[in-house]
Amino acid sequence: MPQQPILRVLDHTDTELHPAYCEYVARVFSQADFRRWCEWGQWAPGYLAYSLFEDGRVVANASTMRQRLIVDGEEILAFQFGAVGSLPQHRGRGLARRAMQAALAGGGDAPALLFANDRVLDFYPRFGFAPAPQSLFEAAHALAPAPQRAPQRDLADADVRERFLAVAARAAPLGRRFASRDYGRTATWYAANGYAAPLFEIDADTWVFAHEQDGALTIEDVFAVAPSHAALAAALPRLIVGPVETLRFGFDPCALWPQAGPAGPDDEAGLFLRGIDPARLGPHSRFPLLART
Repeated sequence: MPQQPILRVLDHTDTELHPAYCEYVARVFSQADFRRWCEWGQWAPGYLAYSLFEDGRVVANASTMRQRLIVDGEEILAFQFGAVGSLPQHRGRGLARRAMQAALAGGGDAPALLFANDRVLDFYPRFGFAPAPQSLFEAAHALAPAPQRAPQRDLADADVRERFLAVAARAAPLGRRFASRDYGRTATWYAANGYAAPLFEIDADTWVFAHEQDGALTIEDVFAVAPSHAALAAALPRLIVGPVETLRFGFDPCALWPQAGPAGPDDEAGLFLRGIDPARLGPHSRFPLLART
């Protein structure tokens, strides 16, 4: 009988094995890469990779990121899954299932969530996950640019990263229905891969990811120690270079921008929950884009 792959649980200290993990991710997920994120020193306690090794390579994996969720006004410790799968030539051996089982055992009874692509929507219900619809949000709002734009920051700069992460660790959640907090290192992954919107420093305690296109301003995320509607409204003209008529949000803005409303389903989200009743999210919610692993 062929020898079964060996399970290793990788954490931030297993730097000699990180390259093998990064190679696995690059082979399985064409639009994901962990190499630059690791070079930035962002793999920290709270992120674990349940990796199956064979001949020195990761052939299957399920990772978990510790998450401070806000669900229906309650803060709970949960785990978000990511990088679940196996190398194409090793599929059909049950290896992804084995990695998932190991990761679930590692999380114990804690609630869990994940975002799945549309090719594997039937895989996660086998482990007790239930789909939970997500919504898009927008608001009509006319804006003209301010005389001076807010300074744009680059998270490739180590000093900028340090200051951003300090704010992210103290930032208040943007809502009470379905949100998260202290996910700065997840946001840096998006920046490391070029997927995040430009980052603006409004003041020492307020950073905003946002971009404008065709008369619409997408506020991807707000990391603020004391977020408020008034503060955001004052900051918006400093984020744009041309007139804007519409605001779009990468999170549920109902607490921060009450004028916003649902603008249709987020068909690309693929959210699944385990140990959390989807009904607690209400009929419309949106988990922050930059908190998704």
